[in-house]
Amino acid sequence: MSDTSRGMAAMIGATVIWGLSSLYYKLLAHVPPLEVLAHRTLWSLVFFGVVLGLRGRLGELVRLLARPRSLALVTLAALAISVNWFMFIYSIQTGHAVEASLGYYIFPLVAVLLGMVVFGERLTRLKWLAVLLAVLAVGVLTLGLGVAPWISLGLAFTFGIYGVVKKLQVAGPTVSVTAEVVVLAPLALIWLWGVHMQGWTGVVGRNLGAFGQSWHDSLLLMFSGVLTAMPLMLFTTASRSLPMGTVGVMQYINPTLQFVIASTIFLEPVTRWHWIAFPLIWGAVAVYSVETLRQDRAARRLAASVGTSGTTAM
Repeated sequence: MSDTSRGMAAMIGATVIWGLSSLYYKLLAHVPPLEVLAHRTLWSLVFFGVVLGLRGRLGELVRLLARPRSLALVTLAALAISVNWFMFIYSIQTGHAVEASLGYYIFPLVAVLLGMVVFGERLTRLKWLAVLLAVLAVGVLTLGLGVAPWISLGLAFTFGIYGVVKKLQVAGPTVSVTAEVVVLAPLALIWLWGVHMQGWTGVVGRNLGAFGQSWHDSLLLMFSGVLTAMPLMLFTTASRSLPMGTVGVMQYINPTLQFVIASTIFLEPVTRWHWIAFPLIWGAVAVYSVETLRQDRAARRLAASVGTSGTTAM
């Protein structure tokens, strides 16, 4: 199998796992989201710790956390991704999976805006058009439903901020994500201690302390670490083998699967306002994807011509 084929397979695997993960977290709908989040954090740490240990890279983790600037970036990334994870789990458990899918459609366009604000990146006219279509879609939902799609916006912006922070980090994805869950682990342990030992009650008023009550719930909570780690590792493989434009466009497999599951399996209502907003989003996605692929091909042609010129000059 060629590197490109391997990268395509890895990217499809990652996005399909992400897209189907709503089915998994729906099985844990009776467990409060903060408890699910705590277990997801701790079991992710276990999984990544084993992976780094087997690869002999635990020293990289220690060095990353020992540098004050790196620790600050890791902490900021950890806060952003933990809020994102919580909002996704909450949305699935409370019947807002359609909004979650919208958030992951909007995310790349939010990332474009954050790139312009933080890194001074320039937007082409077509990318501006994509952003404006997304803003129009959000406006339609806000006016039609009488409330802004806060879950969608929260998911998009927290993941966008997470991406900005990751771009500032020098560590590889596996090491940096492990560092993030290391930072979050004490909070997760404190919450689970309160749940099991102090009888803390959740904001949704459900019984807490699911782990250990049944083998079914316990295994699901433990496997959430694998469910978090595996697609990230597949995504890393894809990113190394495929042009970034291709990677960006293929990410839309995730929210598409989420939307299909939310509307056909969870039977969440899709109002007429959603049917106006989603085509606008899909139009924005199409414009963004075409422009991203065009820019990616242009960059590769430029790199190839520079390489040829350099070889000729030698």
